[in-house]
Order: sequence, then structure tokens, then C-alpha cells
Amino acid sequence: MAIERTFSMIKPDATRRNLTGAIVKMLEEGGLRVVASKRVWMSKRDAEGFYAVHKERPFFGELVEGMSSGPTVVQVLEGENAIARNRELMGATNPTQAADGTIRKVHALSIGENSVHGSDAPETAKEEIAYWFSELEIVG
Repeated sequence: MAIERTFSMIKPDATRRNLTGAIVKMLEEGGLRVVASKRVWMSKRDAEGFYAVHKERPFFGELVEGMSSGPTVVQVLEGENAIARNRELMGATNPTQAADGTIRKVHALSIGENSVHGSDAPETAKEEIAYWFSELEIVG
């Protein structure tokens, strides 16, 4: 199996409820290692840039507002098949459809306030990591 890196984000709905440690614990217990982490408060411009792929979607404005509403923890995770593993640990976007024991089943409030984000492919992971971190900040 390949050791890879992925991007992970703990969203404002979760940081507002002091769930950062609980979520990181679930990621680490799931076999992933945090190799970079910082707490940021996204500006609307940051959120628009990060989520530019969704610009034409009807939920874009609500997404930008939500993501710029409070602190967010951005992270780089490392481990065997980290992208797939992180997505498995997060669970389905809709918490009512997420598997028991997943981050979203346990912590998400709704589809819109689903507590976490994670890259869906190697290319996306590379882009999302580079959006928030320089190579010097990733200290595996």
C-alpha cells in the first residue's frame, strides 16, 4: 500500500462546538497522522478561491458564508491510502446516510454543516494542500 498525503478541514460548525480534538482523535485512531495543521479564519475571498470549483452551483453563496463564519482547522494528513481512508472516516456528506462511527454521523449537524472536508483525489489533494500550506509547513 502507498503512503500518501491528503487535505483535511475541520469546518466552522465543528470548531464552534469545540470538536477539533475529538475529530483529530478519530482521524489518528483511524490510522492517519497529522503532518501539518493550522487554525485559520477564512475571508470570503479565501472561501471563494478554495471552493471556486463550485462557483456555478446554487449553494455557492451559502457555502462561502458558512466557511467564512468562524475558525477552520486546515490539515495535511498522511498514511496508507490517506485519501480513501480519510473519506471513509468522514462518512457520507449527508450525516443521515453516513455509516455509524464516522465523523459526520457522530458530529455533523446537517448536509450544510457537515463538520469536515477532505480531498477526493490525488490531484485535488495536491491543489488543496498547496492552497493552505507551503512545503516548509509540512513536517511529517
